[in-house]
Formats: sequence, structure tokens, C-alpha cells
Amino acid sequence: MEPIYVTGHRNPDTDSIIAAMAYTALRNALGDREYEAACLGRVSDETQLVLNRFGAQPPQRIYNLYTQVKDLGFDTPPVFSAAVTMGRAWEVLEQHQNLAAVPVANDDGTLYGMLSRGDVANYNMNLVNSGQLDAVPLFNLLSVLEGKLLNDAGDATDTVSGEVTIALPQERENLLFQRRDTVVLCGSQPEIIRRALERNVVCLVLCQAELPEQFRGAETSTCIISTPLDAYHAVHRIFQSTPVGRVCTREDTVSFHLEDRVDDVREQMLKYRHSCYPVLDENEKVVGILTRYHLLQPKRKRVVLVDHNEIAQSVPGLEEAEILEIIDHHRLADIQTVNPVYMRNEPVGSTNTIIAGMFQDRGLMPSEKMAGMMAAAILSDTVMFKSPTCTERDIRTAERMARIANISLDELGREIFSVNTDSKSAEELFGADYKEFHIAGHNLAVAQITCVDSPKLLDRKEEFLELMRALKAEKKLSLVVLMLTDVLKEGTQIIYLGEDDAIRQAFNARPKGQTVFLPNIMSRKKQVIPMLSALWG
Repeated sequence: MEPIYVTGHRNPDTDSIIAAMAYTALRNALGDREYEAACLGRVSDETQLVLNRFGAQPPQRIYNLYTQVKDLGFDTPPVFSAAVTMGRAWEVLEQHQNLAAVPVANDDGTLYGMLSRGDVANYNMNLVNSGQLDAVPLFNLLSVLEGKLLNDAGDATDTVSGEVTIALPQERENLLFQRRDTVVLCGSQPEIIRRALERNVVCLVLCQAELPEQFRGAETSTCIISTPLDAYHAVHRIFQSTPVGRVCTREDTVSFHLEDRVDDVREQMLKYRHSCYPVLDENEKVVGILTRYHLLQPKRKRVVLVDHNEIAQSVPGLEEAEILEIIDHHRLADIQTVNPVYMRNEPVGSTNTIIAGMFQDRGLMPSEKMAGMMAAAILSDTVMFKSPTCTERDIRTAERMARIANISLDELGREIFSVNTDSKSAEELFGADYKEFHIAGHNLAVAQITCVDSPKLLDRKEEFLELMRALKAEKKLSLVVLMLTDVLKEGTQIIYLGEDDAIRQAFNARPKGQTVFLPNIMSRKKQVIPMLSALWG
């Protein structure tokens, strides 16, 4: 069963992480077990505090939703050892007519080569001219001939080499086998058997015959084998004893890995045009083979988006995925879908407020632990109900969740916003809640740190500005803003990098030294972004 990922935005905050977990819990409770919570970035200290507080583990982290080789229905034929006989390999190719080749692996499962139908055909045609066996393992020979050893010399034989001859009665001496390095096939022919043993040929194969009494115990180095096959079939089977490792193609083999993107695979296939390609896992072990046919209808990954609906904030590769649902409380942005999707977008302060309503719609109550985390997420996103995004519904929902979890909202809120920032680098603090936006031709980034000690963070202004300069140059941003939102002061100290006029006109304030304090400004979503949109829009 392929998973359906439920994920929030990049650089996830508490509301985003808990919303993914809560919606997954809701769908799982309804019997939809394929839903899996995921996140797109490092879990912040605040979110980790909430998870620890309620004894929960963070969701799995995913890095992209590109369609990969592992999403394709590639073939998984048997993978042969290099020592397997050509006869066994051909049986498999005959059983799987759709296979153009089969993989050959080393003892540790890594790729050795590929055995194609063309390789088998070339091998057979070469044998028509040569008729030679070259150091074929004795066990391989016994296997294809369904044979058994008849003398002690066979126990001392490990490999068999020589010209293969079917010994028929001949009037002329020179037409009989002369060389010792000969593999002789005969039936109940005592004279032929005597000659073979006297000349100590490499191997004597008795077809549908037993060794005559007078030759048993004879002093000879000839390996004697009996087979139930007639001479015609035996001679064909003998050449099928060659190990596939000697015949398969090893040079110019092109392989793909499970994590490779399908777009990259297409380019490689157009370049090389092989009939099929081995597929390897992360340990370089062979797991299957891939053909052009498998690229016709790739299976797209499925995803539910929570707490965002903007491509720049979503998972890389979203354009190749199938979006099933969007649950959000932000402005409508630029995500487009191929098919109609279920979308729930409501003007509240927290995505978890919406999901709590969905629990109620389905007649379910979240567990005590989940309710506690949802209450914490609502407190976090509404800045303890002080953000202008906060609604009466957020407050009522948080109070209900707190009652289910048997916790105090005041104590929980103080615990959330008292996370120590002294030990964190500027990069860690800046990236914890960072988002990028595109407004009327302007690319900008806004990071937010919600705290109770904004003056201490303001003392680190130069650290933040150095980081912001590098980011602005790297991503060619028009404006970079860091919001130090102080819960106790009920306002935000802004550090910015960009035009002073943009800050002055957007917020009707007088910036000084790339900073300005904005009283009653608590929300990036409802106050900062709308003001910049009004300026540029």
C-alpha cells in the first residue's frame, strides 16, 4: 500500500507539524491507514518541546516528491549468480517472455552483468563453430546432464575442458578421437569405451548406458559420467553447462538506482537505447530491471497539504505529485492541480483549529495526547491569542482541547514561549520559521522568532544581518525581513535588509539602522505580508 503523505510547509513551525500529525490521526482512526505524517525540515526547539511534553515522536522527514524509479512497476526477475548454468538462465528467459535480459550478480548481490537473449544467441552460434568446453565446473556438467559419477577419477575432477565428440563406429582409424583433451559421448559401445579409457580422455559420457563390468575399476584418469539422455540431447545440454558469468555483458552496462528521478532516467534511456537496465538499491544490490515500457504510466506520489498552499513553501517535486487535499488558513496562492481536490481554507488563526472541527464533523474526539498538542499548536500560531489572526473559534477550540488533555493553557503557553535562544546560532534561529514569497514581481523572505526577550535577540543584530546579506545575494531577493515578535511587549522588532522606503511606506514607520519596532504587529500572515502586498500590489 503506497503511503499518502500529510505535510506542512518548509521550515515547519509547531502548527504545521502538529496539523500533519493530527490529520493523519483523524484519517487513520477512520480506517484510512495509508496516511502518514511527514515534515519538510528540521523540527524547531519549540515544536520539540511540545512533542516531548506530550510524549510524541516527530513525523518522518521527506525531502521531495519527485517520481522516482522506486515508484515504477519495474520487473523483478530472478537474479543469477555468475556460476549459474546457461541452461538454467534460458529456462527463466523462456518462462518470462517479456524479459529481454536477466541480471547477474556477485556473491554480495551487487551487479556483475546482464545476460540478454542476444548474448545467449551469440554464445550458441559460436559453439556451432568451436564445439569446445572451456573449464566448465563438473557440478554444472552433472546438473545439465542429470548425470552421476561412475568412478573415482570423477571425484578428483573439478572442471572439464576439451572438444566435444559423439563417438560413432568408424572404419577409418583417423576419424576416431585422437586427443586426450576430448569429451566423448557414446552409448553401449565397449570398443569406444575401451579406446576412451586407454587414451585417458578428459571425460566419457555414457548416454542411456551403463559402464560394462570389465571396465569397472579400470586404472584411468578419465571422468566417467552416465546420463539418462540420448546422445543428441546430451551434446546440446553439455554446452548449456557454461556459467553465465562468462557469457553475460559486463562492459557499458547502464544501471539506475531506486532514488533516481524518472526525468533523469528518460534522458539516459534516450542516450543509450538499451533494451533494459538493472535497478540497484542504496547498497548497490540488484533489485530488478527497468524498460521503456515502465515509463509510460509512472505512479505519482500522493500528498495532502496542510498549513500552506504556495509552491515556494511546499515540498520540492510537488508538480510531479498528486495533491489530494489542502487544509489551510492562509491566503490562496499559486498551487495548481490536475484534478479537482478537496480544499478547506478558513480564516482562523491556526490550521489545528480547522482540523479539530474536522474531528467534530466526523463524530470523533482526539486522544488526550493529541488534544494537548493541538492546543499547544493553536497557542503557538496565535501567540497566546494575541495575534490579530486569532478568532473566538481559536480560543474556544484551544480551551476544549485543553479540557480533553487536562492541562492549563496559561502554563502551556508560558512553557512554549520560554524556549532558551542563547545557545542557538543566528542561522538556526533565522531558519526555524522562514518563508519566501513572490508579490507583484518582488521576491522576499520573512523569518519570524516569537519570544519573550526581544532585546537580547536584538543585541545579535549584526549576526542576523550577515546571514541575511548572504541569503539576499544567493536568492536575489528584493527584501529580507526578520520579525522578533515579543509576546510580553505585544509588538515586533523588525530587522530588515532592503530599501528603507519600502519599510517606511508599508508600515508607516521610521526605520533606523535597518531596524524598527512595530507595536501591535504580531502576525506575518495577517499584518506584514498584507502590508507589503498593498505597497507593491
